[in-house]
Amino acid sequence: MMLLKSPAEIEVMREAGRITASALRVVGEAVAPGVTTRQLDEIAAEHIRREGGKPAFLGYHGFPATLCVSVNDEVVHGIPGKRRLKEGDIVSVDCGVIVDGFYGDAAMTFPAGEVSDEARRLMDVTRESLEAGIARCHPGMRLGDIGSAVQSVVENAGFSVVREYVGHGVGRSMHEEPQVPNFGRAGTGLPLRSGMVIAIEPMVNAGGYAVRTLDDGWTVVTADGSLSAHFEHTVAITADGPVVLTLE
Repeated sequence: MMLLKSPAEIEVMREAGRITASALRVVGEAVAPGVTTRQLDEIAAEHIRREGGKPAFLGYHGFPATLCVSVNDEVVHGIPGKRRLKEGDIVSVDCGVIVDGFYGDAAMTFPAGEVSDEARRLMDVTRESLEAGIARCHPGMRLGDIGSAVQSVVENAGFSVVREYVGHGVGRSMHEEPQVPNFGRAGTGLPLRSGMVIAIEPMVNAGGYAVRTLDDGWTVVTADGSLSAHFEHTVAITADGPVVLTLE
């Protein structure tokens, strides 16, 4: 069941989003060759608690960390650990924060040092596809308008959109209805309404869109070994248009 949020609830979610965004900023500043993904997780955990939030991912369905950290061909749900970043890696960081029972959820992909032209373009296109999806978040438009906008940007650039993992509603739960696909046909799907809050999160592969899950049961990688990037914002749909909540 889709749950609409009141203006007061959206304000609480704005605070959860602010802490999520600031955590991503400090983690992004720490991404560099030689740093382990576990160190990034520790930085986020300390920052979130200092700011008054609670890490949303830690313990969620048994996930063992504050962040999902996915490197190069890892698409989502990478588990932080001993892996030490190398020059040229791209690092997708997904972060969630709880404040007063409401969730913020966002993701960004960062370069570790100098990255290839392809990696840079993949990150740029993925960010642009997210912005295109957000621009469709007006009452009366439909979920298919969001997915179509994301897909068009990605495929016009020669990349592909992951199908198996999609965006979602956000509120008192991290994953609420509706699902928000990153692909689709304009003019179709659920109409958007004022008070909806959704996470739009294109996961974009440089190669094909097929993915598989590693033996750890969490880490999703591209089936063909190509690079992947991931950007996400939590967005409130209001009568005045989209409001991105995961900003500082």
